[in-house]
Amino acid sequence: MGAIQLASGRHQGEKRKGRRIGFRLDMTPLVDVAFLLLTFFMFATTMERPQVMELQMPMIDVVTPVPLENLLTIFVRGDNRIFYRAGSDPALHPVALQELRDLAVQRNAEKGNQLITALKVEQAARYESVVSVLDELNLAEGTLVERYGRANMARERRFTIAPLDVNEQQELETL
Repeated sequence: MGAIQLASGRHQGEKRKGRRIGFRLDMTPLVDVAFLLLTFFMFATTMERPQVMELQMPMIDVVTPVPLENLLTIFVRGDNRIFYRAGSDPALHPVALQELRDLAVQRNAEKGNQLITALKVEQAARYESVVSVLDELNLAEGTLVERYGRANMARERRFTIAPLDVNEQQELETL
C-alpha cells in the first residue's frame, strides 16, 4: 500500500515543518561592553608624560683655574657630530655617542677621580644631541659612583657646560 497523500501535499506520517521565523540580534549590549573595555583600558594605561630635564646653572663670576691635564672637553658640532680633547693634547678626536660613556669612565680612571669634564656646544647643534650626550655622561657617572663605592672612595663629580671660544669654533669648522 502506498502512502496516502494529503491535500496539503505531504504524505501521511510525515511531520510538518515549522515555519521559519526571522530573528533580530540586538547589538546594544555588545556595543556597551566594547565601550566599557575601551574606557577601562584608556584610564588604566599610563600615557607617556613629557620628560623634563632640570638643569640648574650657578651664576658664578669667579674664574676657577683648572689643570689642563685633568680636563676632558667634549664638543658637539652643528651637524651633531661629537669630538673630544683630552688634557693637553691639541688634537680633536671624533667619538661616537655609544662610545662616550666608556671614554668618560676610562679617562676618569686614568686621572684617579680628578677628571673635570667640560661640554661645549655649537649653537646649530640639535637639543636632542646635547641631551643624549648628557645622558651618556650621567650613565658614566653611575658606573663611576659604583666603582669608587666598591673601593670605599667618595666620588666627586666635576662637570661644566662652557661656551665655545672663537678658536675652538674655527677648529670645529675645519674638521
